[in-house]
Amino acid sequence: MTDTLASPGVAATVARLREQVCALHAELVRYGLVVWTAGNVSARVPGHDLMVIKPSGVSYDDLTPQTMVLCDLHGTPVEGDLTPSSDTAAHAHVYRAMPGVGGVVHTHSTYASAWAARAEPIPCVLTAMSDEFGGDIPIGPFSLIGDESIGRGVVETLAGSRSPAVIMQNHGVFTIGADARSAVKAAVMCEDVARTVHLARQLGDTVPIPQEEIDSLWDRYQNVYGQR
Repeated sequence: MTDTLASPGVAATVARLREQVCALHAELVRYGLVVWTAGNVSARVPGHDLMVIKPSGVSYDDLTPQTMVLCDLHGTPVEGDLTPSSDTAAHAHVYRAMPGVGGVVHTHSTYASAWAARAEPIPCVLTAMSDEFGGDIPIGPFSLIGDESIGRGVVETLAGSRSPAVIMQNHGVFTIGADARSAVKAAVMCEDVARTVHLARQLGDTVPIPQEEIDSLWDRYQNVYGQR
């Protein structure tokens, strides 16, 4: 591992990811997805069994690229003196089980966590949900923090799902993406639709979108929308 980190290319990649992951934590604050020291962002180091993640219990105001912790994909720190996030084992399990995932985010955002407290999926009743999540946002199992249990629940729940977000029962949100920025976007969008669907249900019953329309919207957003 020391030889790997000594490589100029790997060192440059890790330095870039430290900058990116630190900056993305500020986005969690900006969008009101976290309070105090809760929540975390991580990024896989492409081509290596390594990830960069937030340190445990450090104020968002005190985060710097240098405080980000480099770990292997079993959650063991390989560089730096700080203890990594208490969710590190969960992130590591996701990376090991899902090779296409490049970023993982965890939040306790208010409205999504309210759905977690009810152990209820968020139904796909908005076109924005069809676009980003391809259907309902699923509920994952209750798991205690500190080992790989949460990671296993995330992987099992998202297997076969188009959703990049899962709401873990009685806990909060985990999102995945091709990179850390994509995972943060999914977390932002998850909280946005959790709030909107909650408000809609105060007015009465929500109207589901037919599955064929969900499929069409998802395909367009994933393959046509935006700059190519």
